[in-house]
Amino acid sequence: MILVKDVIGSKNGSIWSVSPSASVQTALDLLTEKNIGAIPVLNEDGSIAGIFSERDFTRACAKDSRLCLDCPVGDIMTTRVICISPEQVINDCMLLMTDKRVRHLPVITDGKMVGIISIGDVVKTVMEDKDILIDQLQHYIEGGM
Repeated sequence: MILVKDVIGSKNGSIWSVSPSASVQTALDLLTEKNIGAIPVLNEDGSIAGIFSERDFTRACAKDSRLCLDCPVGDIMTTRVICISPEQVINDCMLLMTDKRVRHLPVITDGKMVGIISIGDVVKTVMEDKDILIDQLQHYIEGGM
């Protein structure tokens, strides 16, 4: 049983974020620079205000083709953020992401963000776990013959 804390512990530990007052351009630049699909939007106290994703930007542009890149990211971010704890099982995260149609889950401890996992992190982890199980079963079967 793999927990979220195992996944975030294996990542490089960097958590990039922006404030709600940061410009959309600043957030887009960070997404591009870090090659990520979403970025948490944190209040001054470190609590999560929202999340800004490529999907948020695309939808905002579809609503208003004159979207100003200087406008605050807080104006177009997703504010109903689904968060998880480090103790959650990774398979449950996959189900949650599928059910809620989200690709990123901030990891929260005591009201503060301690990491974030993406659908890519979850799929990679689940696949590695399945590969290990298959190898173990193959060795068991071969050893029993």
